[in-house]
Amino acid sequence: QEQLVESGGGLVQPGGSLRLSCVASGFTLDEYSVGWFRQAPGKEREGVSCISVRDVFTYYDDSVKGRFNISRNDAENTVYLQMNNHTPDAPPQYYCATLLYPTRPCHGYMDYTEFGRRGQGTQVTVSS
Repeated sequence: QEQLVESGGGLVQPGGSLRLSCVASGFTLDEYSVGWFRQAPGKEREGVSCISVRDVFTYYDDSVKGRFNISRNDAENTVYLQMNNHTPDAPPQYYCATLLYPTRPCHGYMDYTEFGRRGQGTQVTVSS
């Protein structure tokens, strides 16, 4: 069974840091570019960051550029999202997803319809 499982969410203070993990099972993650999305209740999902196959290209939304860092460890079938200087108004639900087709790279934007399998998500709560 192909699966993505996110972890690492929790409580973070404004300006604090968290590292999210996205672990794949049932398929080979190194064949796919992986994106992170976030969403607030009742709002549209936002594309946060994307990392291409073999890490040849990474994309960050302007809202997180300079604060977030995406990385991958294909030997561990895992993609990480290091989040620094977290803002109080950030959407709380984060999830990862793979592009629909293997070997396709990320773009300079994130279109949710181009992504396929996704995880259940992990919750990030900003509170002082």
